[in-house]
Amino acid sequence: MIKLITVGTIKEKYLKDAIDEYTKRIKKYTNIELIEVKDEGLVEESKAIFLEAEKIKKHLSPRDYIITMEIEGKQLTSEEFSEKLNQIQIENSNIVFIIGGSYGLSDEIKQMSKLHLSFSKMTFPHQLFRVLLLEQIYRCYKILNNESYHK
Repeated sequence: MIKLITVGTIKEKYLKDAIDEYTKRIKKYTNIELIEVKDEGLVEESKAIFLEAEKIKKHLSPRDYIITMEIEGKQLTSEEFSEKLNQIQIENSNIVFIIGGSYGLSDEIKQMSKLHLSFSKMTFPHQLFRVLLLEQIYRCYKILNNESYHK
């Protein structure tokens, strides 16, 4: 089971369509749940991060293997990410990816994470990044099952 917790909602139809498409493709390999928590908007940064963390924690359980998406995180190739996801799934039935809001994630959420992952040192809009993450998760399953798609 994969759970994707994100701060903020998707408004653009083309992004919703892409998210729906990759979610449908991933479901061939595993159950997936997408959870959106409301971003706090234009409030003071530390307050927003704290309030968003409280909302995220409501969707976590002690048995979850938490992966946070962070600019400072570890960068992996698609093949390395695929192997890592496979190793994690062998020992953990619940994998949770967390994408923070515009201010990022709280230190508390980062400390709960067992893998701090980065796709780039660049900053991406969280709406677009959600599509990128889902595509890479789908790519992982294609690689693990030796199915054409990867190259």
